[in-house]
Amino acid sequence: MPALPWSEGLELGLSFMDTTHKEFIDLLARAEAAGDDALPAVWEELVAHTEDHFAREDEWMLATGFALGNCHSSHHKVVLQVLRDGLAKAASGDLNPARQMIQELAVWFPQHAQTMDAALALHLRGLGYDPETGQVLDPAALPAEAISGCGGAGCS
Repeated sequence: MPALPWSEGLELGLSFMDTTHKEFIDLLARAEAAGDDALPAVWEELVAHTEDHFAREDEWMLATGFALGNCHSSHHKVVLQVLRDGLAKAASGDLNPARQMIQELAVWFPQHAQTMDAALALHLRGLGYDPETGQVLDPAALPAEAISGCGGAGCS
């Protein structure tokens, strides 16, 4: 069984976010199961997916009232840098950092999804945000001031 299996507890109720999160978890499981010869390529795929995943979430935040330097986007930047460092080491033959990151990501991701991503999902739902068109169906619900925190009630 993978270190992080998909569960209903990770669902956010927005299909466009849940699909991407399932893909991330599937790639993480593939990396965990990969042999040494396959791991660098799977890790590269995981990094590319995560870059796209985070870029989309960052776009949604900017389109719906988050400040450029909000902590959710900053969190994305830090995680991506760590993943890229793991990719560079794996490409040079050192697989230990990637193997360790798999276990750490299995702990990190549920916390991130159930806090920061859940707050973003709630925010997007409240605005009637359409990720396909970028349209906000309830513009009156946009925040009066840019959100600098993670988007949750306890984070400003």
